[in-house]
Amino acid sequence: MPKIKTNRGAAKRFSLTKSGKVKRSKAYSSHILTSKSPKRKRNLRKSTTIAKAEQTNVKRLIPYA
Repeated sequence: MPKIKTNRGAAKRFSLTKSGKVKRSKAYSSHILTSKSPKRKRNLRKSTTIAKAEQTNVKRLIPYA
């Protein structure tokens, strides 16, 4: 049985936690930051988990993560 290729785009965007949830970084934090409040920019720095419905799809893309 051949090895499964990892989707490199997904590997750069997602990682797994110890409990098996998929971790992602938040969007809207790269440019036009002058119009965003400091509180909003601070909260965008934190990572979060993806929706439960999407976890099986993403885990299929990153099988060895």
